[in-house]
Amino acid sequence: MTWLVPIGIHAEAQNAFDHFLADLERRLADPQQGRAELCRDVLAEVMYGRPYAQLLADAPMAALNLDPRNVTFEAEYYMATDQEKFARVKPLLWLWKNLDLTPFGQNPVTGIALRRVLAGHIFKKVGRNFKCWQNVEFSVGYNMEVGDDVVIHRHVLLDDIGGIELHDDASVSDYVNIYSHTHSVLDGPDVTLRRTVIGRGARITYHSTVLAGSVVSDDGMLATHALLRGDIPPHGIAMGVPARVTRFKLRPEGQEYEIEASRHPRVPDRKANPQFPDPTPGQTRAPEAAPAAAQTPTPVVAASLGTAGEG
Repeated sequence: MTWLVPIGIHAEAQNAFDHFLADLERRLADPQQGRAELCRDVLAEVMYGRPYAQLLADAPMAALNLDPRNVTFEAEYYMATDQEKFARVKPLLWLWKNLDLTPFGQNPVTGIALRRVLAGHIFKKVGRNFKCWQNVEFSVGYNMEVGDDVVIHRHVLLDDIGGIELHDDASVSDYVNIYSHTHSVLDGPDVTLRRTVIGRGARITYHSTVLAGSVVSDDGMLATHALLRGDIPPHGIAMGVPARVTRFKLRPEGQEYEIEASRHPRVPDRKANPQFPDPTPGQTRAPEAAPAAAQTPTPVVAASLGTAGEG
């Protein structure tokens, strides 16, 4: 049951928006349609109100930056990126990113509907009624698997290069970071890809971080500002840095789970850099215990605060 209020706009505007989105979906489904050309044409229309060719003649610097072939993404520099897959989604990610900066993207009536259309052509999988608010970033996009009725709020980073699953009814709150790759402590270029899984009805709340390889079970919750570097069992609420399960939701017994961390099959880790093909060994140690004398607090006396004349 939703707590949101249905809101409508003027019929004329809604009809114009519907026509625009239907035309965009038709063009995306056309195998003969070049996606780079589609991206630049749509951006020229929405951002500058004129055809791309006219914009190129009038303001070439503005026009050239609308064409995804003239820009690069961070992901293109990484060995872990499948360049062929990324080339197919790059124009649509550029379209998504730039339209988010316009009134069209900031307007929920048009922005959410637009992202729903684009997700169907970017993600590995996307279910029904996907709702994504503005300014969400993906590392590659093509490794996103999204179920039904998933909600992603504003300013979220989804580092899907190693794979992210968001199962039915999952909710990701504002300013969340979810990762699927990790770096060696000793060698930054030693990168390991680990699939991260968010179960059905799980909630990842404001400003929290989920590290690579974590599994949040069905109905699990990660608290605000928490840092998860492991798993959350069904109905568990994890808090803190690092996050630990401190509470459980009161739910009926005997439920069946699609995602239960303790029994969830793990996708094998993958190495991203051929220079580091082997699993990364342990590379840290705990601090050594301090001598007993050093553990005894030293009394603070007036002389320790300095005397008159000292700088």
